[in-house]
Amino acid sequence: MIQLVALDEVARFARERGMVSVIDNTLATPINFRPVEHGFDLVVHSATKYLNGHSDIVAGAVAGSAARVTAVSTSSTTWAARSTPTRAGCSTAALKTLAVRVRYQSQSALEIASFLAGHPRVVQVHYPGLERHPHHARARQWLAATGGMLSFEIEGGAAAADQLFRRLTLPAVRSQPGRPRDPDHAAGHHLARRPDARGPAPPGHHRRADPPVGRPRVDPGPDRRLRRRARLTGLYFWQASP
Repeated sequence: MIQLVALDEVARFARERGMVSVIDNTLATPINFRPVEHGFDLVVHSATKYLNGHSDIVAGAVAGSAARVTAVSTSSTTWAARSTPTRAGCSTAALKTLAVRVRYQSQSALEIASFLAGHPRVVQVHYPGLERHPHHARARQWLAATGGMLSFEIEGGAAAADQLFRRLTLPAVRSQPGRPRDPDHAAGHHLARRPDARGPAPPGHHRRADPPVGRPRVDPGPDRRLRRRARLTGLYFWQASP
């Protein structure tokens, strides 16, 4: 389900108590929502998704005032969570088309949601761009557009959903969002996701096998896990004026 919380109240709550407010703006993107202008201190993005949009990097981004971003940057250096020049270059190039991509994605999502809302076998459409959505007023107040993510429910429950996904050809079905280089995913752009249904690996791909019998799985410990995850992900930083 797609919902919008009372963002102004969240920012005010943190500010009144001297807390640092952090918001994940991955789905809205800076095109549709600019949290700093609404009182948030730090903004994080999964740059792998809309910011990059080309399924060729795994990265994250932190934006905010120079003082706060510098503090985050110092901590990330300790954990080796830094972006490579290649990732930064790909993201910088992708940002040039972000506005065009997000506007078309938002427009397409609204058209699809409107079509589904009028379909006799669709029970419910969850998209804040529709007037019937419970948070439509908040979306109009805060968002330039309502983004490219939506979900819907159909008659027949899980069995009907499985049948629908088996018949989909475009968009292709994926098991989870993000991680474009994960071998669990087929190549190309995957747009539809069946919740709680991972399913078999796509043709030509194989899931990572469990360790062979007699070879125990070794846990490297929390510190090494964090460092390894940081190296695989990487971060880059946008600083505004203090």
